[in-house]
Amino acid sequence: MTVRPLADRILVKREEPSETVRGGIIIPDTAKEKPQEGIVIAVGPGRIDDQGKRVALEVKKGDRILMGKYAGTEVKIDGVEHIIMREDDVLAVIEK
Repeated sequence: MTVRPLADRILVKREEPSETVRGGIIIPDTAKEKPQEGIVIAVGPGRIDDQGKRVALEVKKGDRILMGKYAGTEVKIDGVEHIIMREDDVLAVIEK
């Protein structure tokens, strides 16, 4: 299935953290926090400003982003959890 976000919304897949930490301790699913990193899967065309011109988004498909813990709306697409959120909810783009 193909999903195309509207306006200034983006589709993000959360990056799942590893099961163990440095000491070799395994963290159960109930104790894990939601990851704040994700990969942008799709972006909308951008929002329309007061003059009627379309403003393009700063993030693009494939970017690794840092987002708020409770940002966006969780949706399941083909059995995989994704988040649809506004570009304003993106805190930073992670560059290597």
